Amino acid sequence: MSMQNTVDQLWDAPHPGTPVNGTVVVPASKSLTNRYLLLAALADGTSRIRNALASRDSDLMIAALRALGAGIEVLPQPDGTIDLLVTPLALAGEPAGAEAAPETVAIDCGLAGTVMRFVPPLAALVRGEFSFDGDPHARLRPMAPIVAALKDLGVQVAEHGADGMLPFTLTGTGRLAGGSIVVDGASSSQFISALLLIGARTADGLEITAAPGPIASPDHIEMTVQTLGELGVTVTRPDARSWKVEPGAIGAFDKVMEPDLSNAGPFLAAALVTSGTVRIPHWPASTTQVGDRWREILGTMGAEVRHLADGTLEVTGPEEINGIDFADASELAPTLAALCALAAGPSRLTGIAHLRGHETDRLAALATEINNLGGRVTELADGLLIEPARLHGGDFGTYADHRMATAGAIIGLAVPGVRVLDIATTAKTMPDFPALWMTLATSGKAAH
Repeated sequence: MSMQNTVDQLWDAPHPGTPVNGTVVVPASKSLTNRYLLLAALADGTSRIRNALASRDSDLMIAALRALGAGIEVLPQPDGTIDLLVTPLALAGEPAGAEAAPETVAIDCGLAGTVMRFVPPLAALVRGEFSFDGDPHARLRPMAPIVAALKDLGVQVAEHGADGMLPFTLTGTGRLAGGSIVVDGASSSQFISALLLIGARTADGLEITAAPGPIASPDHIEMTVQTLGELGVTVTRPDARSWKVEPGAIGAFDKVMEPDLSNAGPFLAAALVTSGTVRIPHWPASTTQVGDRWREILGTMGAEVRHLADGTLEVTGPEEINGIDFADASELAPTLAALCALAAGPSRLTGIAHLRGHETDRLAALATEINNLGGRVTELADGLLIEPARLHGGDFGTYADHRMATAGAIIGLAVPGVRVLDIATTAKTMPDFPALWMTLATSGKAAH
């Protein structure tokens, strides 16, 4: 695909020249917020999601669920957070002869993988015709495994674009029998999670087996399984590559969302690239979020990492960043690649071939943009080799990818004259990123 940028708006990345010393309250997890939203739409009563993420991705999920018939009330709280009160879809109580909606209902997926992959199986449980499409980049993201899975489950899907891609139209009958199904999870774990999330509401339950080959981001599947278990859904593992969801109710709930630990990564990275200190409050003691791996990663790269008694994660950067050999960094890879580009030694990031199918081809994008600033990045079959190089200023493209934008901001902290194209793309999961970043960048302390 073309690596051409189409957005001309440039943002001067702050370059403070002093170590940062700041505390950043990171917004809620997108992965958890959107999972709980979808499950609330299937639950057996009204649910409340506290400290929910306010972002483009969560807004798209709310709009999609409302379009399917769920009721969602946004309740602003005195502390500036929001709660979401969700009235579920009337799936179980719908009369057998209920008429489908007379017109096709359009679902805008934007560029949100959780919407384009999670919502179609849910729509198959609703009577009606639903069309799915999104941003131009969305039509390049892998969708074939979920389309194939739905067809295998007997759902009528009419494809209107490239084979197995958006846009398509789905006809829901209000019922899925369930059964056994094989799903290709090599390009995204979301295909497996999407079916796990709705499995309990199929008539016979669902047994999902991963097709031969790698499974992308297995941590996110574990997040889905744990979330289901919390709500009373029985999920067993017939073997290491299979999941069986028993049919039954999904319990209504009242849950507080954790901060997004992946989105915390760029702020923690700021401590390393400036030899400063960054604190993230409310870091969970245990979590299924892949972002919890930052504690291990940053320690290996030379940082001092402390989880304080009050739940704050505090990271102090070293004088020199170590290179790292790391596998399966998943969505952490763009932030990690930016750190590696500033490290004193070489780094090798592997097990991330599936990042070619994210918001953009992240491996090609990272190699292109870091090399444009004087870096030495080589694409591997399943990752990146990043060797030390003296970087210089220049424009850093983002390709409508929020994690590319934050990677450019990280490099700009250490390298003067970096300009990020379309920093506003961070609104996908963190609308306040530019303001939070500027506040952190200007929190400098005396050099030590």
